[in-house]
Amino acid sequence: MSDSFTIIGGGVCGLAMAAELSERGAQVTVIDPNGAPGDHACSWWAGGMLAPDCEGVSAEPEIVRQGRKAAAWWQSQGGTVHHAGTIVVALGRDQSDLATFARRAPSATPLTKTQIAALEPHLAERYSKALFLADEWHLDPRATLTALHARLDQRSLRFSADIGDIKGQVIDCRGLAARDTLTDLRGVKGEMLVVRCPDVTLSRPVRLLHPRFPLYIVPRGDDVFMLGATQIETGERGRATLRSVMELMNAAYALHPAFGEAELLEIGVDARPAFPDNQPRIRRIGDVIYANGLFRHGFLLAPAVAQMTADLLLDGKIPEVWYEDYRER
Repeated sequence: MSDSFTIIGGGVCGLAMAAELSERGAQVTVIDPNGAPGDHACSWWAGGMLAPDCEGVSAEPEIVRQGRKAAAWWQSQGGTVHHAGTIVVALGRDQSDLATFARRAPSATPLTKTQIAALEPHLAERYSKALFLADEWHLDPRATLTALHARLDQRSLRFSADIGDIKGQVIDCRGLAARDTLTDLRGVKGEMLVVRCPDVTLSRPVRLLHPRFPLYIVPRGDDVFMLGATQIETGERGRATLRSVMELMNAAYALHPAFGEAELLEIGVDARPAFPDNQPRIRRIGDVIYANGLFRHGFLLAPAVAQMTADLLLDGKIPEVWYEDYRER
């Protein structure tokens, strides 16, 4: 087994991989032509919700199981992770969706108007029913990536922009850029907004159930909120559409009319890397390990993918899920 590794790609998967390997004593080089974390990375535009129970409403059980490791892992890396749970609401005409959601998320607790007011007073102005998922967390993706990059830079870990600067075992974490080899990888575009709204106070992520444009809102502090996110089957990375932006704005206004006076700070767009079943892969092709396909679960699943990859490469332990060895085909 090699104790020297080159990770190509410095997004959430690549940095998590670097953290896991370097903590176990490996020599690690991270190559990213774009340098430090920034808007070139899909994970820069993420919501940062570590919400396995909410995701389990539509995701596979293994994603929920592996995702439960995420909050503790990010805390172990010095990240600021908020344990405030998630509130789920629906407009009057969509109230039946709350019951459907609750059936698919057994940990969801129904809230009365009084209970909503105790958690989020501004929501109680609008909603008499909601669901609360207590064991969910959230973080600020940009602050987290920047802090992890700085933390790794203080270790005996090399960062390089030279794609030819390869030493030892290569781990490819390039996201969509790896489609030059991973032919079954596709892009799923997501658009998001960042707004400032002093007239609304939220202390935890809120999800609005809606048949056409479901919304989540994540507080970032200082009256700033992230609104997301669309999910469109295209690998297009750089173009937010008027329709998508309007739908996000309309959904935010429907959640609470005070968002109608919010200041629009940012419109962001990128494409999430995903395999056909929307589950990640740790795939060995020739001498290269590819870790990819985290879809919309980057911060939720990067720790588990990194741990399983490190177990494979340092201890020879075959991952229990998501591993494919193309050398045997």
